[in-house]
Amino acid sequence: MKKILVIIVWLCCVAYAVGDYFVDFALKRGDDLSPPKACADIADPNLKAPPAPDFPAEDWTLESFDGLKLHAKKFSPAEPTNRWAILIHGYGRDGTFAYDYADEYLKRGWNVLVPDLRAAGQSEGQFITMGALESRDVFDWAGKLPTDAKIVLHGVSMGAATALMTAAQEPPNLIAVVEDCGYTSAYEMFAAQLNKIFGLPEYPIMPCADWVCKFHTTVKISDAAPLAVVDKIKVPVLFIHGDADKLVPFDMMTQLYDACTAPKEKFVVAGAGHADAKSTNPAAYFDKVFAFIDSTL
Repeated sequence: MKKILVIIVWLCCVAYAVGDYFVDFALKRGDDLSPPKACADIADPNLKAPPAPDFPAEDWTLESFDGLKLHAKKFSPAEPTNRWAILIHGYGRDGTFAYDYADEYLKRGWNVLVPDLRAAGQSEGQFITMGALESRDVFDWAGKLPTDAKIVLHGVSMGAATALMTAAQEPPNLIAVVEDCGYTSAYEMFAAQLNKIFGLPEYPIMPCADWVCKFHTTVKISDAAPLAVVDKIKVPVLFIHGDADKLVPFDMMTQLYDACTAPKEKFVVAGAGHADAKSTNPAAYFDKVFAFIDSTL
């Protein structure tokens, strides 16, 4: 009996070590506030943030439900309006990487709020949770906007997944969601890419990492699952995806679209890779986005 207990304890220690390695590699922010180490394998390390929009800006702060000090940049258009866009950045990035999207909204007369998600940019936090906790933060950001605001959530990649999970919580005054290359589940996305990008097997790494993530953050990687909640969204949703996406499989957009019961549209960009739908054809991208939003107003 004692030998069996020793074996069980040993296996638990190994499982924790395996999960902890992945969580540190993929989700933990560096001590120098750099993105997780896995970001170098997933995102283009040479991509630079676009310049800040040439519009009046101010810094906003918010205390999260679990005591983190979160930061956002608020931009104002030339004329006052009650139209607001919350732009949500992707994995391993910060709010500055959404500035080119912000510039387009501002030119079209929208207020823009660009949060640094937890564990990114100027926001506090040690671990990324792939939208599980970030969606609660974005919900709270929406609550800081004026009571007459008409709010659009627009997210890319992890930001798209966060936007969908936020919308499922029914934030006040939300009128539409634009999700660009979001995944059905962070667990499934990582599992699909483990061998391709990291040269690692799904088992036992992902099951172990799922529970170690909960130990560190209170949520599992598998809790970041827009597919599980997309049917709860009541406002119109625009689904965007490049058909050459090698990180988040194109089929994930199809699954999300089919599961969504709200008014919906899809926009497929031929030849676009992950998060490249806008850069592939900016004019067509924003024409579609704003035609969709205008139809909801």
